[in-house]
Order: sequence, then C-alpha cells, then structure tokens
Amino acid sequence: MTSFRHAVGALALSLTLSAAGALCVAEPSLASATADNPLSKPVGGQQLAAPGVIVNLQPGVPAPPAMPCGSFVLADMDTGQILVAKAPHAPHLPASTLKTLTALTLIPLLNPNAKILVTAQDVNVDGTHLGILPGTSYSVTTLLKGMLMASGNDAAYALARGNHSIATTLKAMNATAKDLGASDTVATDPSGLDKAGQRSSAYDLALIGRAAMRLPDIRRFVSTKRATLPGGRSVDGTMKPGFTISNHNLLLHNYPGTIGIKNGYTIAARFTYIEAATRGGKTYLVSEMAGSQAGWRPTAALLSWAFAHGSAVTPIGELVEPYEAAASKPMVAPAGKPAAPAPAAAPATSLPIESAGAPELAAWVGAALAIGALTLAGAWARRRSSRRAPLAGSAPAEAGDQT
Repeated sequence: MTSFRHAVGALALSLTLSAAGALCVAEPSLASATADNPLSKPVGGQQLAAPGVIVNLQPGVPAPPAMPCGSFVLADMDTGQILVAKAPHAPHLPASTLKTLTALTLIPLLNPNAKILVTAQDVNVDGTHLGILPGTSYSVTTLLKGMLMASGNDAAYALARGNHSIATTLKAMNATAKDLGASDTVATDPSGLDKAGQRSSAYDLALIGRAAMRLPDIRRFVSTKRATLPGGRSVDGTMKPGFTISNHNLLLHNYPGTIGIKNGYTIAARFTYIEAATRGGKTYLVSEMAGSQAGWRPTAALLSWAFAHGSAVTPIGELVEPYEAAASKPMVAPAGKPAAPAPAAAPATSLPIESAGAPELAAWVGAALAIGALTLAGAWARRRSSRRAPLAGSAPAEAGDQT
C-alpha cells in the first residue's frame, strides 16, 4: 500500500509540474497572438486606424481640401505611399468602380479578339446599358470598352458569362482581390450593382485601381474619351448601325493630366470614384466612397493639393504589394480552354487570433498526461518487482510496457 500511495503521489506531482510547464509555454503564444499578430493591425499601417482625416502635415503645408464623402484615400500611385485618408477601411458599396476589378480579373483570362454572343439575360440587367443587342456577337475588346468607358452593366454581364459563367467570374474576382491584399472587398455582382454581401473600402479601391493601371489595356480604355462601337442585328432582324460612346468619367474631360479610372453611382452606394492623374512626372491616385455629391471638382482640388504639396507630406501608410498567394487562387481557365489542375494547398502558416496557442496548449496537456502515466507505470513496476525477483537472463521492463 505504501508504494502504491507513492505512485499516486508521483502521478499528482508529475501532472502538476507538467501542467505548469504547459501554461508557462502556452501563455506567451497567446499574448503574442493578441499583441503582435499582424491580423490585429489595419492593412497598410497602424495610422490608418485613426479617426477623422488622417494626414501628417509639415510646417507651412496647408491642410488638404475637404472631401464630400464618407471615406477616401490619396496615394502616390508609383510608390504606393498614402498621403491622406479618411476611414480608409470602412466598408461601403462600391457601385460601378467594381467594374475595375472585373476588368482586372478577366483581361488575363479572355482572348481580346474572341467573340461573345450577347443574350437576353445580359441586356435585361438593371442600371446603365451600353446598348448591345441580344443575338449579336461582340469582341471581348468591344465589351471591355463599353464596360469601362460607358459603364455598361450589360457588357459586364456578357463578359462575366463569357468566362464560363457569372459564378465562375465572381469566384475569380474575389480571388484577385485576395491576392491584391484587398481584404475588405467581397464581389457578388460583376457590374457593381448593389447585391447582398457586396462591399469594398477606399483602401481596397486604391489597391485595385493601382493594379489595374499596370495593365496596358485597362490604362488605354480608361483614358479614352470617346470610341465607336460596331452595330448589329436586333431581335426583329433589323440591322442597327455602329454608335459612339463617351467616357462617363467627368474628371477625364475636365482636369488636365487625368488618366482614368472609373466612377460609379447607385442610390445606396451614392457616388464612388477611382481617379488618377499625372503631372510633372508624379502620378497620384484617389479613391472615394459614399460621396454626397456628384462632380469632378472636389477630386480635382485634392489632386491639385497633392501635386503642389505631396512631396512635403510624411506618408501615413502604404498600399501593399500583391500577396505571393498563388496557391490560394482558384485556377480558372480562359473560356474555351481546359482548366489546369489546381496546385496542392499550401500548409497554413498562421492561426486566427482567438485560436492561436490552442494547439500548443493541447500538446502540453497531452505531454503532461503521458508523463504522468509513465510515472505511475514505473512506480507500479517497482512495486511488483519488489515482490518478485526477475528471471535469470531476462531484460528489465521499460516503463509503459506493462499493463
């Protein structure tokens, strides 16, 4: 009985020491997850979480002009440095600025000369229409011009459906946003029409706009003021002539140096913009969401302030570069081509803040139980060996070998 009590005592002591060791090691992991984990900081820099208009003004530099919108970002498009912002990560409806993400996603996937047959589903979409005809085929290039310049929702639907299906295109759009680091963005409609769950932020629109302007096709389309599109045959068989479209971006027509990008509006989203302009070797990018008034003048005033004072302003954050996350992006083949096999998923390298440290704690608790079991088994073996001498030539039993 005495040796058995020693075994029980040894087990209790072993469990106590092992549990203490588990807590000592697991606790720093939990603290690190809550204090140092990058998921707890806003993308682009800690200062972007500040309230109100965020700017680091140097002596002699005037304050930037007031912007009539819920949130905005002003950044150097070349360096990615953010000069001024207001609620940059606040979620808002993007309206037609989301077409920039649609184009950025589809241009690498679709042959620009391929023809897409327009359907009644495409032309019956709500909102702004380009005027394409059901039953007529248009090139991908024509539809891209119509979507980016005239904000045609019908063109956006035709392009999205031409990439296998609208659902496939939305999946690819969300993967593109993820790869860019645009974690505030969820696309549920390729034209930007208000749909449940759809959202973005001024920060994300700046990321999307900057990435889009790295594609020569998008840069060319959004800086074009007017273009002529081909006609087609209507449902009743009548031939319709070609027609001219004008870019809906008013800044492009009124502010010298403007190179794009996209404007949008719905009743719920209000006025949204992604704009860029170049002067004197500098290019600045502005994104705006939840605007309270239409027009190009407030954006022009902010850009003029940037050209005059941007080099004297200390950045408040940055537009992150695209993530190295190819394994997380679905492999979507261009229309008409077989899909390549998806690569194996990369092993997870981080955990959500609330669960960080749990695996380590579980491992230590398991180790504690194992050590305790070994201790008890050893004590039990010694108790039995004290009563019975080992057989000649036999090997000593190891802890854990006996039941």
